[in-house]
Amino acid sequence: MILNWIENYWDALLMMTAEMAPYLLLGFLIAGLLRTFVPQNLYSKHLAPRNMKSVVKAAAIGVPLPLCSCGVIPTAVSLRKEGASHGACASFLIATPQTGVDSIAATYSLMGLPFAIVRPIAALFTAMFGGWLINKYAIEDEQLSAQTAQIDDESGCSCGHCHDDENDEAAHSSFMSKMRSTFDYAFVDMMQDVGKWLVIGLLIAALITVAIPNEWLATLHDYKLLNMLIVLAVAIPMYICATGSIPIAVSLMAKGLTPGAALVLLMAGPAVNSASILVIGKVFGKRTLTLYLVSIIIGAMLFGLGIDYLLPQDWFAVSAYFANAAHCVHDLSTMDWIWIALLVILLLNAFWQARHGHTCSCGHEGHEHHHHHGHHDDEQCFAYQVSGMSCNHCKANVERAIRGVEGVEDVRVDLSSGTATVTGEHDAEALMERVKSFGYEISRQP
Repeated sequence: MILNWIENYWDALLMMTAEMAPYLLLGFLIAGLLRTFVPQNLYSKHLAPRNMKSVVKAAAIGVPLPLCSCGVIPTAVSLRKEGASHGACASFLIATPQTGVDSIAATYSLMGLPFAIVRPIAALFTAMFGGWLINKYAIEDEQLSAQTAQIDDESGCSCGHCHDDENDEAAHSSFMSKMRSTFDYAFVDMMQDVGKWLVIGLLIAALITVAIPNEWLATLHDYKLLNMLIVLAVAIPMYICATGSIPIAVSLMAKGLTPGAALVLLMAGPAVNSASILVIGKVFGKRTLTLYLVSIIIGAMLFGLGIDYLLPQDWFAVSAYFANAAHCVHDLSTMDWIWIALLVILLLNAFWQARHGHTCSCGHEGHEHHHHHGHHDDEQCFAYQVSGMSCNHCKANVERAIRGVEGVEDVRVDLSSGTATVTGEHDAEALMERVKSFGYEISRQP
């Protein structure tokens, strides 16, 4: 009995991985190309006017970008610093975590073309609605977000290019160098960010597939609104990324969850969690936070009800596929096994690189790919503990914030331990205040 259960679990896990792997890797590659070849300042140039046009542009820009709900907040602060309007930043905050080229590709692989089309459309219109609400009813919060963004300019940098070194270097690098950056971002940084949640999502999905009786959720299938409310209650406080939520949604649908409720999970799970709620309220204002939550809940519910009541249900049928998933693993082709192996190898490499650090001259761990600026062994290092980082986007934003503080010569941030090691004489209070302005908690280590 136990061996049969384990075999079914393993088969379900392999089937889902085989379906996702090629589309997921393609999505990662496209995300890397966007990151390397699209100038970062291109985004903010179109988001300055305080009107609906900039809100729409922000939503459209946010849909393909592969940023999680924590990494998107410092990015939105940077857009605000560069002149983007408050409503446009809010629209960007709503659209970006829900989708990304990687999650759209993975959605197509497991859930089919209709879901892959509806999901980004729902994110786009929800973001537009939220941006409009915030432009209209959160005017008093605009000053708060502007002040938060201005802190990024108060670094004492005399050259005026403290934050642009990496972008300038990328802009003038060769094509081969850009391609190396593309693959490094796609298959190392993104794998580190998404990989853990993807693995967790697949493990949970396979468990749901073999452990939950079909009749449990089937009894609630006719109560569509109740399905959505239950999903909202679970999805809002927890963190799950846009890609990791897909196999969970599919497995729940196979057990009887309505397609509309599955869409609610795909929208609310990545966009809202307890950590992002606290940070958005602090950085962008309490009224902005309220309207942010309202727009996501209303948008998810409306699009979910639209799927359940207005669209053909056979467009979103996955039950038959997963009913047979545990019994057809022997039908996997050689190419399926190659894709599975490639995904596993890239995941293991990313996890290994995330954990494989070295010790800097002052005894704190850092990663090998950080830039060095000619430090000597006798230079003094200062250590800080940073909490709230959960991806490489967070790490990059903390490093950028610290590098802008006067007196800082170099900084190394270790994501796994949350340790920031800073070289150079600087004002510790100014450094901590600057990092806190981006929504992270930081304290000085003895």
